[in-house]
Amino acid sequence: MAVKTKYKVLIVDDDQFILDMYVLKFKEAGFDTKAASEGMAAVEYVKNEFPDLVLLDIVLPNMDGFDILKTLAKEKILAKTKVVLLSNLGEKKDIEKGLALGAVDYIVKAHHTPSEVVAKVEEILKK
Repeated sequence: MAVKTKYKVLIVDDDQFILDMYVLKFKEAGFDTKAASEGMAAVEYVKNEFPDLVLLDIVLPNMDGFDILKTLAKEKILAKTKVVLLSNLGEKKDIEKGLALGAVDYIVKAHHTPSEVVAKVEEILKK
């Protein structure tokens, strides 16, 4: 299902294969998609471009996903940009921490196909 409004999405993951796969899936679905492979680049992009949503891995070089969430919350960016955590860290404590820090959802990579992730993001952005 193609997105009618061209939402701007930033995908942040340090695994280039995963990053490329998600960028492709989101572009195919009609999203304006950008990518970042480390935390500082992601924060700078979000502060300057205000994407509609950030799909954020937790395990990243130089600044993890939780630190990125804290930074975005401190800068009052989470009011404008939604963050969905996409990680293989599936423990309850990680999920609770991410949601407490301001993520609108937490998706465990191993439990969802990229197409399911795109559908979930479409749902979140329509709210």
